[in-house]
Amino acid sequence: MTTPRPRATRTLLATAVLLALSGCQSSNDVADATPAVLAEPSVEVELAVADDVEADKTAAIAQLEHLREQSAERRRDREESQVLDSVTVTGSRLHRTDVQFAPAADAAAIAPLPPPPSPAMPAVAYAPAANLAAMPEPNTERYAHVPPNPVQRVAEHPVSTFSIDVDTGSYSNLRRMVGWGQRPPADAVRIEEMLNYFDYGDAAPPSRAQPFAVHTEVAPAPWNARRLLMRVALKAYEVPAAELPPSNLVFLVDTSGSMQDPDKLPLVKQALRELVVQMRPQDRVALVVYAGSAGLVLPPTSGAEKVTLLEALDRLEAGGSTNGGAGIELAYRIAREAKIDGGVNRVVLATDGDFNVGTVDQTALETFVAEQRKHGIALSTLGFGQGNYNDPMAEQLANVGDGNHAYIDSPREARKVLRDEMAGTLLTVAKDVKIQVEFNPAQVAEYRLVGYENRQLKREDFANDAVDAGEIGAGHDVTALYEIALAGSGGEWNGPLKYANETTTRIAGTAGEIATVRLRYMAPDGGASRLIERPVRRADVASRASPSLQWAAAVAAYGERLRGGEALGGAEWPQVAQWIDEAYIATRSARDASSRQELAALVRQAAQLDGITLNAPKNDNGRPAVAIAE
Repeated sequence: MTTPRPRATRTLLATAVLLALSGCQSSNDVADATPAVLAEPSVEVELAVADDVEADKTAAIAQLEHLREQSAERRRDREESQVLDSVTVTGSRLHRTDVQFAPAADAAAIAPLPPPPSPAMPAVAYAPAANLAAMPEPNTERYAHVPPNPVQRVAEHPVSTFSIDVDTGSYSNLRRMVGWGQRPPADAVRIEEMLNYFDYGDAAPPSRAQPFAVHTEVAPAPWNARRLLMRVALKAYEVPAAELPPSNLVFLVDTSGSMQDPDKLPLVKQALRELVVQMRPQDRVALVVYAGSAGLVLPPTSGAEKVTLLEALDRLEAGGSTNGGAGIELAYRIAREAKIDGGVNRVVLATDGDFNVGTVDQTALETFVAEQRKHGIALSTLGFGQGNYNDPMAEQLANVGDGNHAYIDSPREARKVLRDEMAGTLLTVAKDVKIQVEFNPAQVAEYRLVGYENRQLKREDFANDAVDAGEIGAGHDVTALYEIALAGSGGEWNGPLKYANETTTRIAGTAGEIATVRLRYMAPDGGASRLIERPVRRADVASRASPSLQWAAAVAAYGERLRGGEALGGAEWPQVAQWIDEAYIATRSARDASSRQELAALVRQAAQLDGITLNAPKNDNGRPAVAIAE
C-alpha cells in the first residue's frame, strides 16, 4: 500500500505544474503539456493519490489561465503605450494623386505575426490602399459670416456710408475652390473683391496732386429691367515703377508645419522671388520667419544683393507650430529700426493664417497691428493654401494694418500681384478713403449696396477723421455697385406702407438728381481729410450699360449666384454665363482680357457643381474660347 503524499507535497507538485505550464500559449497547449509534466520521474505521483492530484491540477490550470489573461492584458497595455510614445508625424497633407504607396513585396517583409485563433466572424471589407488618396481630409478653413446688405427704403435710410476696399483675395480664393471642384461656402464670397479684381479702363488723374479720379454711371440691371445699377468707380494715379520711393520691406513668412504643402511655402518662395527681382539698390529687404518661435533670417539687405536675398528664400523649410504673434512683433520691430522717411515701409505677411501658439486671439493681433500703423508701418497679407486657410485672420489684419490682402493660388497670380501690380501693392496714394451716397427720396424709392458688407460705416463716421478706412494704392481700381429702384418704376422690392406718409418735399435745384456721391480721403502722410462731391442726375441714366458696367454687372451676378442667387430674381447659371459671355465680347480689348476669358470658363465649372452642364464659352468669332492655363 502506498502512503499518500502530504498536502504540502501536493502543493509543491501543483507549483511545479504551474511553472512547467507557464510557457504554454493556449488552453489547448496546457491540456497537451499536463500529462508530460505529471509523467516526469522526479514528481513520483502514485496512482493512490491520483484523485487528489487531479483536483489540484485542475485548480492549478484554472489559476494559470487567469494569470495568463492578466499578463497578456498588461503586455498589450505596455505595447500600446510604447507605440503612442513613439509616434512621429512627418510629411504633408495628402492631395489627390500625390499619395504613393509601398509595393506589396515591401509590405510582406514587415508583416506582423499571425494573430491567435479567434472565433469565426463575418468577413469585413476594407478599401484597397490605392483608394485612400480619394478619401477627403477634414476641411477646417474659416470664413467670417456677414449677412448680405439689406434693401433700404430711401424715405427711412437715405444715406449709405462705407469704406473702400482694394483687396482681391476672395476672387482668387473662389477660383481655387471652383477649379478644384469644390463648392465655395457663401461666406467666402465677397463681391467687392471680385469686382476689384478687374481693370475697367477708367481714366486716371493726370497728376499725383489728385490721387484718384471718380467715375459714375447708371443703366438698367440685367436681371431686372425695372431696376438700375449705379456704378461708383475710383481710379488711382498710376506711378511708374522707376518713380517709386525707396522701399523698406520686411518679408514675414510662416514656416510652420502647416505650410509644408506645395501650394504653401514652396509657392510663397516663388511669389516673393517676383518681388525680389524688382528691388533696386535703394530698396531694403529683411526676412523674418516664425514657427514655434520667430527668428530673423536676413537683416535689412540692399536690393542690389539679389543673390543673397534669393538664397535666403531658398533655404526656408517648414516645420513646427505657428506662433504668428511673435513673428508679427519681430517683423514690426525690424521695420521700425530700418524705417525710411518718405519711403515705402511695409511688412508683407505670407501665411495660411493658422496661428496656433503664442498670441492667437484675432482681436489681440488686430489691436497690436492697429497700434503699429501709427509708426508709419503698413501691413499687407498674402494668403496661401487650402484645408486650414484662415480667411478672416488674413483679410482683417490687412484691413487694420493700412494694407491690402491678396490670395495667391498660382504662380500666375503671384506675378499679377507682386510684379504687374507692384506699385499698387506697395505704394499708398490715399488713405482712409470713405464713400457716402445720399439718395434723393423724390427720385429713388429703394436701394441696396452690392458687397462691402464688412466695410459698413456709421453715417457720422464719414466726417470723423479718427475713424479708420481703406487705402488705395497706385493704379488701383475700386468699383462699388448700387441696385436702385426709382420711385414709381415698378421695380420696388417692398410694397407701400399703410400708415407712413412717404411723400417728400422737393429741394429747389435737386429735382433732376438721383443721388449725391461724396468721398473723403487723407494724404498718405496724414493731415485733415479732403472732400470730393458730385451729383448723379436722372439725365445720366443710359438705356444700355457701357462695357465697364456690363462687365461689373456680370461679375456681381456670378458672385450672387455663388451665394445662392436670391438677389438675381430667379436667374440661373445659364443666364449668368450668357451675361459673362456678352460682357467678355464687349470688353475683349481690355488689358486683362485673359482673366475675363478665364471667368467665362469658371462660371461653367461652377454650374457643373450644381449639376448643370453649359456649352463651352466662345469668342466673338464663334469659336470655343481656350481656358487659361496656370
